Amino acid sequence: MPHSTDNFYRARILERREISDNLWVIRADPSGDFNFVAGQYATVGVQTPEGHFERPYSIVSAPHEPLLEFFFELVPQGHLTPRLYAFRPGDEFTIRKKAKGRLTFDSDSGHKNHLLIATVTGVAPYVSYTRSFYKDWKDKKFGGEHRLFLLDGASRSRELGYREELERIAAEVPWLTYVPTVSRPWEDSTWKGETGRVDDLIRKYADQWNLTPESATAYLCGNPGMIENVTGILQRRGWNEKAIRREAFFKDAPGHQA
Repeated sequence: MPHSTDNFYRARILERREISDNLWVIRADPSGDFNFVAGQYATVGVQTPEGHFERPYSIVSAPHEPLLEFFFELVPQGHLTPRLYAFRPGDEFTIRKKAKGRLTFDSDSGHKNHLLIATVTGVAPYVSYTRSFYKDWKDKKFGGEHRLFLLDGASRSRELGYREELERIAAEVPWLTYVPTVSRPWEDSTWKGETGRVDDLIRKYADQWNLTPESATAYLCGNPGMIENVTGILQRRGWNEKAIRREAFFKDAPGHQA
């Protein structure tokens, strides 16, 4: 175990879902009270004879759900994901008791529109938002005054790990618009949806959805190259730093799935 067990829970995997060869989802019992806000991340770790390896991962589950859910991508040379990749239901990992992260929902600016941009596992915090609002919608605690516009990118459609759930909710409620896009359609012959990288589609959909710096907050989560490119595009369109929220995944550094 890590140096002080006071700071950690031993979470136990209860379910595992394969998305593709290098992408998978787990749901785990944190084994204690784990409080967080939708959009935050948890610091996950594995204890090995070589040491205790940790990385932050955005939380997929909503705060009201009893299990913690994570969407992982295997980084073959990473310190953590190759070890996590071998884990199955019943296996345990460490989780720091305190959630962190600034990619929380903007309820302060007065903006009613929210432009959510993701690549692959970067969709995690937006699923957390969506599940939270969906529960409140069902419970008549949310009237749809906030609108979510989600552009979700991956190389191939099978890597869009939450497409079915998000499409189902978007078809049912007026406050979620969901567009998945595939950047390598030549490797995905059955795909009939949008194609191209989110970087190349952001202008098209911001215009189509009539999203402006005056009315919308932008959220970026995923590949650091995407975040840099889209930040530049948004800034040139008038979005300032306060109206852009970011969570980048870097190799072997905070925020990345490694």
